[in-house]
Amino acid sequence: MKLVRKDLEKDNAGQVTLIPEEPEDMWHTYNLLQVGDSLRASTIRKVQTESSTGSVGSNRIRTTLTLCVETIDFDSQACQLRVKGTNIQENEYVKMGAYHTIELEPNRQFTLAKKQWDSVVLERIEQACDPAWSADVAAVVMQEGLAHVCLVTPSMTLTRAKVEVNIPRKRKGNCSQHDRALERFYEQVVQAIQRHINFEVVKCVLVASPGFVREQFCDYMFQQAVKTDNKLLLENRSKFLQVHSSSGHKYALKEALCDPAVTSRLSDTKAAGEVKALDDFYKMLQHEPDRAFYGLKHVEKANEAMAIDTLLISDELFRHQDVATRARYVKLVDSVRENMGTVRIFSSLHVSGEQLGQLTGVAAILRFPVADLSDQEDDSSSEED
Repeated sequence: MKLVRKDLEKDNAGQVTLIPEEPEDMWHTYNLLQVGDSLRASTIRKVQTESSTGSVGSNRIRTTLTLCVETIDFDSQACQLRVKGTNIQENEYVKMGAYHTIELEPNRQFTLAKKQWDSVVLERIEQACDPAWSADVAAVVMQEGLAHVCLVTPSMTLTRAKVEVNIPRKRKGNCSQHDRALERFYEQVVQAIQRHINFEVVKCVLVASPGFVREQFCDYMFQQAVKTDNKLLLENRSKFLQVHSSSGHKYALKEALCDPAVTSRLSDTKAAGEVKALDDFYKMLQHEPDRAFYGLKHVEKANEAMAIDTLLISDELFRHQDVATRARYVKLVDSVRENMGTVRIFSSLHVSGEQLGQLTGVAAILRFPVADLSDQEDDSSSEED
């Protein structure tokens, strides 16, 4: 998604102009739109014309309309979005208040105006427009003295750092210069990894090289991590995957990505994180039910006790047409983040999102048991119905 312009007031009213570029961007757009919003986009309107002789004809004319959104229809298979509403701005072809349907498409600009842009919607725009958020695969392509640290998105590869160190050749009886230079090179690559790879987003880090460079580098990196008690690297050790490449140049990454072991590991990596979070919730529900809650009322009570460690919530809830209900979910998300909890917004298009939907769409793993809510379960379920 490309952000063309963003005009927000202090009270968070205002408009943004966006260009969806990928089919996935249409899903983001669907989640941004709400009934009552104002949508301005180019569209085709059938216009009837009457000639001087009295004969009536019709032409299809491209024009730009501003609609007050009334219904939103998303086709997940074709990634098409149809928005129906009434015209709210003067137009020579369409009367004020007349109904029209705009079909939003990739690579076609639109402007969306809201009376209130909340934190969840703004975060979705940030994620959709920042390629690093969709890059849940990182790669370090290296050879002795040269390394590229890259982020891999569904549509492109972004080089975040290039490390070059001159490494002297080994001499008979004296390898110290070579070893020191190699250690300096490895240290710079480790620093680049820590600086440019967001392990909260990235699910897999490929380390690709010819020969034994990747093994030697990984051994060095984790030995240093143990020595310095580097929790970031130690906790994410399982995400590193070693593969062969012909060189340390960026083009060699393509070979690494074609490796069958890599393709199986990378299949739907973003969804894998959601599946694990849901699995952790089910395990907690089975073994420590006082630390696993679902249903809006229960989760809100747990949040009041500042007990939520991880909030699991479906993006479907943020499409609720009732403004007050939607605001309630947004307030919950903001509050959990303020209390240093983790928020995972599940896509209702994924299997894990469908499963969460069966649990009312909102669940939480708690930091500590909160036992006194169990007797309110009946009230909670009846309220949600």
